[in-house]
Amino acid sequence: MNYHAELVAELNLLNQFDLSTTQTGIKIHHDASPEVIAAAQRLFDKGLISQVDGGYLTDLGHQAAEYSQSLVSILTSPVALDTTC
Repeated sequence: MNYHAELVAELNLLNQFDLSTTQTGIKIHHDASPEVIAAAQRLFDKGLISQVDGGYLTDLGHQAAEYSQSLVSILTSPVALDTTC
């Protein structure tokens, strides 16, 4: 399975959420790019965010954002080479 543009837009939006608190949401403004607005709509339709224009993560959305943010962290961390072989 490849990441297509719509999926990447959804992942990028999930990565905007602060996972250290459930009290902080995001707001998608009317002048945001059409891709971001559409990504928010899809995340809302999937039950991952509380409002069509952002809002808060649902329980499922929080789990998805944790996975997404962890993946980015893993992929952007420096690689430690094992030189003991």
